[in-house]
Formats: sequence, C-alpha cells, structure tokens
Amino acid sequence: MVTWPDGVDEIFGSDQAVMLAGVTPARGVVQVPVTNFGVRDRDAGTLTFNSALGGWKKLERIKRDPHVALAFHTRAHGYADRPEYVLVQGTATVTGPVADYPETLGAGWERFDLPRATGPVWGRWLRDYYVRMLIEVAVERIVVWPDLRCAGAPEVHGPPLPAPPAAQAAPAKGAGPRLDHTRAARSAARLPDALLGWVGGDGFPVSVPVRVDGADEGGMRLDAAPGLLPEGGRRAGLTAHSFTRYIIGQEQHVHTGWLDGGPPVRYAPHTRVAYRMPPSRLARKVGMGVAMRVGRRSAARAGVDLTGTG
Repeated sequence: MVTWPDGVDEIFGSDQAVMLAGVTPARGVVQVPVTNFGVRDRDAGTLTFNSALGGWKKLERIKRDPHVALAFHTRAHGYADRPEYVLVQGTATVTGPVADYPETLGAGWERFDLPRATGPVWGRWLRDYYVRMLIEVAVERIVVWPDLRCAGAPEVHGPPLPAPPAAQAAPAKGAGPRLDHTRAARSAARLPDALLGWVGGDGFPVSVPVRVDGADEGGMRLDAAPGLLPEGGRRAGLTAHSFTRYIIGQEQHVHTGWLDGGPPVRYAPHTRVAYRMPPSRLARKVGMGVAMRVGRRSAARAGVDLTGTG
C-alpha cells in the first residue's frame, strides 16, 4: 500500500480532469480524460473514479488488463494552484453499476460537474448518464515531478522506477502513419494539453506531457523534457484535449500509434477518435443523453454486459 503527502492529496482532491491510461491487448496504451471527483481513501491507498455506461470500451480494457495510470497533469478549472505533475500507477477494479451516483457524492458531485438534472424531461433523458461504474485504483506507485512539464528529477512514493522498457517489434502492418498525420499534428498542437503514454518496464502505463512540433514524412514531431521519453520504437497512445469548467465544453483527439524514440522523436498515428462539444449547457445535456444511448446499443451489439452481473 502506498500513501501520499499532503501536497499530493491536495491535487487529488482539486483537479477538474485527469488522464486515464490503460493497456491494450497489443501492449500499447490508450489515454482518455476523465472527470475527477476527488474520491480517495488515503489510509487504504486507493483512488476511485467513475465512468458512464457509454464508456464501456474503457471499462472492458481495464477488465482485460487492470494495470492503469492516472496523470494529474493540469490545474485548469481546478481548485489548487500547486505546480507538480503527479503520475499514479496502480491496479484497477471495476464495480457497479451504481444508480444515481451523484446522490451518493452529494455536494462532491456539484463541485466538479453540473447539478443533477431532475424532472420529467431532463431527469429522464439523463437517467442513464447518472448510472455509473466505479473504477477503484489500488495505488502501487506515485511519481511526482516538480512542474507540469515533468522537468527535473521526480520524487517516487512506493517501489523505485523500473528500468526503461525494451523496444517492441514493429507492427505487422508497418510502423508508419496510417492517417493524415500532418492534419492530426495541427489539431493536437492547438490544444493546451497533449500527453503521450506507453507501457513501462513493469507493465504499468506511463503518461507524460509532450509538445507537438509539426510533422514530416515520418510522423508527428514531439518534444518533451530531457530524458522523459523512452528510446527505441514502441506502441504508444497520444491524446490532446481541452475543456472548460465543469467539462461543459470539451475537445478530444485520442490516437493509438507508434513512437519512434529518435532522435528526432516522431509519433506515427494509426487510429484516431475525436470530437468537439461547444461550451453550451444545452448541447452538453443533449450530447450526454445521445452518447449514453449510442454506447448502450454498441455494447449490446458487442455482447458486453453492463449490469455488473457478467
């Protein structure tokens, strides 16, 4: 069990959004931003997040491989102004579903999200959105860098950092870009936060900040603090995103692909999932209701049980 100091606990209880990194069957990483509600048990060494049922692919990925990482990478719209970048690595357990999860958090829900919708129209439309699966992370290691660029030597709580991971064999379909990477680079570069994730030497994901510095024929060019990125080639995930207070407006560009440790460091995107939601409360309510219904239908087609019984 790993405990953490007061400064880290302040960040855990204050950040609006964090990056959740999970391991793919091919030993790559997918990173998705999630809303933080500050739920943690310092004595037990656990952090608890939640997911709407529409995010079933994320939940299935965690069930297949419970090694996860949580990157507390931005203070935007949060309640603390501390400078540290905090990476949590641990083992996740998915439980639920919990009906009307906002009710269990009370004021803690409205600290990070909009008040729960009620009534015959919006209450009914968003009923599925308020049903939540819980992701409890048993913390194995906490890595704290002194600033949000991850420059300087980190402080480690828990087991020492493992040796750098070995390079991976290139994919059978090739390591180069499989989509318009120049356009992807432009989209990622204009967003305030971009994080790169890969599987570390002990099987836990690593997620760190990078800057997208254009593109060339080999892929998107990346820049990061010295010594932060691994050498050699490997599967990796790149996610760039932005959000407003209470996540009313948001934009996400989630990639999987291939990292060439360089120099120069290049990222070749293979897949892309992207969306943009305007900073409108009405648009968010409509969008969340639609997303839950689409997610439930896609889960049913894939034969995935969202009742928590299978």
